[in-house]
Amino acid sequence: MAGKKYENAAKNIDRQKRYDLQDALKLVAANKVASFDETVEMAVRLSVDPRQADQNVRGTVVLPNGTGKVARVLVLAKGEKEKEARDAGADYVGGEDLVKKIQEENWLDFDRVIATPDIMGAVGRIGKILGPRGLMPNPRVGTVTFDIAKAVQEVKAGKVDYRVDKAGVVHAPIGKLSFGDEKLAENANALLASIMRAKPASAKGNYIKSVALASTMGPGVKVDTASTTKVAAAA
Repeated sequence: MAGKKYENAAKNIDRQKRYDLQDALKLVAANKVASFDETVEMAVRLSVDPRQADQNVRGTVVLPNGTGKVARVLVLAKGEKEKEARDAGADYVGGEDLVKKIQEENWLDFDRVIATPDIMGAVGRIGKILGPRGLMPNPRVGTVTFDIAKAVQEVKAGKVDYRVDKAGVVHAPIGKLSFGDEKLAENANALLASIMRAKPASAKGNYIKSVALASTMGPGVKVDTASTTKVAAAA
């Protein structure tokens, strides 16, 4: 049944056309397939070679309207930083005890992990568990820090980490369909502006090659990159 719904929705979209961002978002909403509030994801293809260390685009952005999902945050820290994490709203806080729990029980009831630099030696022991799931703390995206309160608050506010994949594409959520196209457009432009700022000096040609949007279960819609990059560059 879902396959039939998808096929019918796909017929309403011209696969050869690149739509204005607002029009693309309206199309995504009008052709939703699932009965739940689907997440809208943006896929941005870049003219980079991720095999080159200096072109491995990575960054973070706090979406102005959040993601529509409140992340469960685990903080690994010691001493006073544990209290700071709890006061900031972290869902789980601990040190060696929680590292051991993850290591021995494969406990993964959280969405993001933040750690202080002084406990990273212990966190390294669970790198093989956290790494493949994209959960390993990293100073480049602000999840290894002594400023625990700020890091927790940003994640709870809708901070998104992104990284180019092997095919040169960045995939990231920009909110829920229930947000409406204006709030989704604001989030989309914030993400694009962040990706523009992360442009490697060695990137050649048109940095952003293509942009597409899709809801969790719905068909993809191509976006006119000329309009999006202009707005993002001005942001």
